Amino acid sequence: MTDRLYSRPEGITETLADRLEKPLLDNRTYRVIRLPNQLEALLVHDADTDQASAAMDVHVGSMSDPEEMQGMAHAVEHLLFMGTEKYPGENDYNSYLTKFGGHSNAFTAPTSTNYYFELSASSKSNSPNSSTNASEASLPIAKGEAPLYGALDRFAQFFVKPLFLEDTLDRELRAVDSENKKNLQSDTWRLMQLNKSLSSKNHPFHLFSTGNYKLLHDDPIARGVKIREEFMKFYEKHYSANRMRLVVLGREGLDELQDWVEELFSPIQNKNLPKLRWDGLPPQTEEELCTQIFAKPVMDARMLDILFPYPDEEDLYETQPGRYIAHLIGHEGPGSILAYLKAKGWVNELSAGPSPVCPGAAFFSIGIRLTSEGLKHYQEVVKTVFHYISMLKESPPKEWIFEESAKLAEIDFKFKQKSPASRTTSQLSGVMQKSYPREWILSGQSLMRRFDPEGITRGLNALRPDNFRYTVVSQEFPGGWDQKEKWYGTEYKWEKIPGDVLKEFERAHKSVASERPAELHLPHKNEFLPTRLDVEKKDVLKPSLVPKLIRNDTNMRLWFKKDDQFWVPKANIYVYLRTPIMNETPFLGVTSHLYKDLVDDSLTEYAYDAELAGLEYNITRLPEAWEISVSGYNDKMHVLLEKVLTSLRDLEFKQERFDIIKERLARGLRNTEYSEPFRQVNTYTRWLGKETQWITDDFLEELPAVTADDVRRLFPQLLRQMHMEIMVHGNLYKEDALRIGHLVEMTLKPLPLPKRQWPSSRMLAYPAGSDYRYERTLKNPDNVNHCIEYVVTLGDIQDRPLRAKMLLLSQMLEEPVFDTLRTKEQLGYIVGGGALAYPTLGKYRILVQSEKDCEYVEKRIENFLTNFETDLKEMPHKEFEAHKIGIINKRLEKLKNLSQESGRLWHHITSEAFDFELVYRDVENIEPLTQQDIVDFFVKHFKPDSPSRIKSCIYMIAQTTAADIAANTSPAEQQEKLAAGVAELLGQLGVTVDTAALSTQLEKIDLAKGDVESITANVGKYLQKAAGIAAEQVEAIVQQAQAVLPQFLPQLGIKPQAATPEAANGHANGTTNGHTSGETPKSNTIIIKDVKKFKESLPLTAAAHAVKDVSEFEDLEPKL
Repeated sequence: MTDRLYSRPEGITETLADRLEKPLLDNRTYRVIRLPNQLEALLVHDADTDQASAAMDVHVGSMSDPEEMQGMAHAVEHLLFMGTEKYPGENDYNSYLTKFGGHSNAFTAPTSTNYYFELSASSKSNSPNSSTNASEASLPIAKGEAPLYGALDRFAQFFVKPLFLEDTLDRELRAVDSENKKNLQSDTWRLMQLNKSLSSKNHPFHLFSTGNYKLLHDDPIARGVKIREEFMKFYEKHYSANRMRLVVLGREGLDELQDWVEELFSPIQNKNLPKLRWDGLPPQTEEELCTQIFAKPVMDARMLDILFPYPDEEDLYETQPGRYIAHLIGHEGPGSILAYLKAKGWVNELSAGPSPVCPGAAFFSIGIRLTSEGLKHYQEVVKTVFHYISMLKESPPKEWIFEESAKLAEIDFKFKQKSPASRTTSQLSGVMQKSYPREWILSGQSLMRRFDPEGITRGLNALRPDNFRYTVVSQEFPGGWDQKEKWYGTEYKWEKIPGDVLKEFERAHKSVASERPAELHLPHKNEFLPTRLDVEKKDVLKPSLVPKLIRNDTNMRLWFKKDDQFWVPKANIYVYLRTPIMNETPFLGVTSHLYKDLVDDSLTEYAYDAELAGLEYNITRLPEAWEISVSGYNDKMHVLLEKVLTSLRDLEFKQERFDIIKERLARGLRNTEYSEPFRQVNTYTRWLGKETQWITDDFLEELPAVTADDVRRLFPQLLRQMHMEIMVHGNLYKEDALRIGHLVEMTLKPLPLPKRQWPSSRMLAYPAGSDYRYERTLKNPDNVNHCIEYVVTLGDIQDRPLRAKMLLLSQMLEEPVFDTLRTKEQLGYIVGGGALAYPTLGKYRILVQSEKDCEYVEKRIENFLTNFETDLKEMPHKEFEAHKIGIINKRLEKLKNLSQESGRLWHHITSEAFDFELVYRDVENIEPLTQQDIVDFFVKHFKPDSPSRIKSCIYMIAQTTAADIAANTSPAEQQEKLAAGVAELLGQLGVTVDTAALSTQLEKIDLAKGDVESITANVGKYLQKAAGIAAEQVEAIVQQAQAVLPQFLPQLGIKPQAATPEAANGHANGTTNGHTSGETPKSNTIIIKDVKKFKESLPLTAAAHAVKDVSEFEDLEPKL
């Protein structure tokens, strides 16, 4: 450690460490400092980075929420983004980041709140064509011109003087509410909260961490609480410099970064708050233990979750006893719990490990996915777990097992590669809250330094039948759920484990070897442990962008690239088995899906050791091919590849296992239709745009008829003719790559597939001026959110000038889409826009998941696009140029690791475009673009009244109707929600609202009639009398209200009656698929009813074309 002290007028900054233990190839330099206000910061100088980042972890989270306002910490996280004293604009921070191609986010954990951002490291273009690039890149940049300094300046103010503005408060609380509603049908969130809610009420673990509008707004106001003051009190009480851990990563030197941190973060107040701990306060007590919970999920799932209160091991970072125990209980190889229970047909998956609750408490959890038979035998499954724990306890912990795990951990840390900047800063700022020596911040949670058999024994002693409970999750079993969890509505039954069952568990826990299944035993030594880790590193002036084609014949194209920039003992192998029949029919598609799942299932035990040793495989079923990949340490990867290929070729399985995998696939397919709407919607955009694409409905229709023999016959049928595309990339030589190609060929031995029969991916060519809409009702009856994907088709993705305009305009739209549709208009929590690069077409989409009606949301999107034309035309030239630099630098962002480069190369190969220099071609075409170019592009392709625009919308429609809402909403609640909704609308239009006066005015309306004209007339009276607004302005506001109310009233359970005859004509459509339509679609909107006929009516695009003939990449030698 260097004892260097930096003196500033306000005190002394102390250097805590500047020689951190780091990976072998990590060329960054680090310094850990403590400011006079006791804020600790890790400074990271990375001369090679093109992305700068910072993160702040504040040691306070949802466990500090007051009982009466749960979700407080989460709401404060949202509110800090909404303006500070120095930068009062609510989008000042995000608009600044977007200008430099950046982004930000935050999350609230139980004991911390983490804020982070990332943006371009330079305000200058990184383009090789830039006049400043070569001569000026190495010169120091004035801090005012450095994007990182400007971002840090804005970021620091979150923790110095946030405003908690009254006019943003309601909107952000609604955003919190929308975020909560997004999660209401998620089993992950539901089961997590059920476990918390059924824990000790004396421990804050039981609290509801997300919060909702009622908890954070309505209820406190009803109690006379001034909610803004409460949020400010929470902030003042818990946000203190001594609880903050900052990480800053940039190109700048450590001294300069330190100067910036001292200048910008020293003003944060230090309140000398204590570290949060909950020692001696168990989250689950005797009352909650030895119990069984039966929970009914939303999706068709069968799970068994076993939970033990466990010692807090945060300070045991050198020995990590829980990691040793988890390694054995969670093992998947021969002798493991999983292998034994899979052989009995009871279990598909198992995971295990310790999880911290808070300083002072933790759990050890075992998660098991059951088969239908396993559900019937869940008590036997629990008993097996205790048999295995008994086996572990009967002899001392094995040092060789610890050393093997420690050796793998050491290798992984030694050759750890870089990750994205914001992921690095966010993670490390959280790590800094732990008690590691500052020199071990990078390595503390990675390395296992010392074998501690006593610690392992203490951990095992917590795994007892008198210190656990379990949850059985199933839609069918046992039935009779008699309670509902308060926050998510999960149905459940909770009771003590019957005494005779608990005694069985106790007997298993105390069993001797003769009483346990003989199949349970410790794992064998791992044969996949890498031993050859040599890397031949050479000086490379500039890494090659292009792989070499070292074999090209009727059977195979074999591509190779020796790693020339990351220098790790790793490689990636991709095998693409091209076949025209893979996706010919839904029957073949779902049969190949089953085949792939059965291969994975057969490889579980064998491949687990490889996975532990940093070597993984993956089989992907694509429409045009099977894709097999093997990645990790190159030492033994050929062994794993050969095993995967032979399993694919010679698959053997029993009928019982086939039935289990088939049933699991059916459940998985059904469950996709119960996932959140925003996760489903793009499936239908792709389905409607591609020549041949099947959806879940097609697979579910065919799956029941698929037999085990159908699956057995499949691969020989596929192998009959196949073309093999292979890429080898990493720490291997050309000779190695040729041997791998030979291995694949000799193992599979397919007949060659003539090139004219290769499948191609083509898109439907929608005509200019077209406007299509497809509506689909969501399957989950309890989901309250609709979702819309609004897409404009731009043209040929290989048209370089068009692609450049798409990329730049997408960058320019990113922040305004979010700020307008989410922050200001509060359409929903899930809002975003971005470019979509399909195989042959470029598109742009705006996605919104909302409780609001799809047609209303579509109108708001169109309104946004109409207004954005003006914003685009009036954008200052300097801002436009900053956006250009931002997207150029984003495109030129350096690859962080070998896998990123492999992925990029492989994409260009399988697309058959071979456009390996695409990034540089993009930059060449972005650089000359003018503001007028982008305005013209926008007007042609995006502007709603453009005759050449190509638009399509997917509506995912919730089943909940106005009648359903009305049945559960009282007239008083309707009045209250109407007043809140009108107040929100007026606030968006710049009107300061007296809520009480507005409510009094609206109470005069008979809402049952749904009379829009009466409502807007009373809004007008309020505006003139109480708000004192001029008549002409009132008229404009009332017109906007008339447009919005027909979409808003159904959310209150009110069927709107049109304000005028003209409006009545506009709303004649009534309801469609269970939701209220805002108005009849425009005359040129085609609602797609028959997808097959729709596709047949349209021409196809050309397939992707190669930018260079493949022969130009050849570096051929005779085959081995």
